[in-house]
Amino acid sequence: MKSSRPRSKNDIFTYRRLRRAIGYLGIALPVLLVGLSFIPFFKTEVQPSISDYYYSNLRDIFTGILAAVGLFMICYKGHGNDSIWKNDQLLTNVAGIMAVGVALVPVTPEVWPEEAYTLIPYHLSWLGWVHYAFAALLFGIFALLAINVFTIGQNKAENIPVSTMNENNIYRFCGSAILVLIILVPVSESFKLFQYSTLILEALTLFFFGTAWLIKGRALGDEGKLGEKLYRERNS
Repeated sequence: MKSSRPRSKNDIFTYRRLRRAIGYLGIALPVLLVGLSFIPFFKTEVQPSISDYYYSNLRDIFTGILAAVGLFMICYKGHGNDSIWKNDQLLTNVAGIMAVGVALVPVTPEVWPEEAYTLIPYHLSWLGWVHYAFAALLFGIFALLAINVFTIGQNKAENIPVSTMNENNIYRFCGSAILVLIILVPVSESFKLFQYSTLILEALTLFFFGTAWLIKGRALGDEGKLGEKLYRERNS
């Protein structure tokens, strides 16, 4: 069912802030993990994938940011829709749960650590498949949100032409890129395409995810020529 309650300006600004927070956190996760890996104080090498940081000294950043993204998405009450593929509220709730699952259920490490203190016994290797299932569903929903949900309900000023920078074009591009990268991740792991291929592909996936949410949250503003090109609105 679609929501019938009109949203106030405060509601709209709150949703935009949530979208920006989700977008910034998504982009920041790989940047922080890799960047801090080069600082000797943290005694952490660059890992083969983002998930492998679970077993490093940067685990708190990995789990903390993912858990924060998950909680923000669960708190984000989007529009309902009769189609589950376009149901903003349902999809963000499921994505939030998946994000928390990725944070708490460890991937099977390439090299078993001598000791690691975890909530869930990491020596159960089958948990790695659960982790991958959570991650695949999470990224799949990210793509679905960008392509199917974010493109709903744009204000259309008929006197403003549709630009190549139109927000819907950006959402579809980001969503399509996420889908392609999801497929490339297991391929890269199987064939070892290049060094740190999985880490780089995951970082790119999070970049496109974050970009879609930042554009939806109007992080670049929506006034003047930019507002016209992105949102087909004329706000001065």
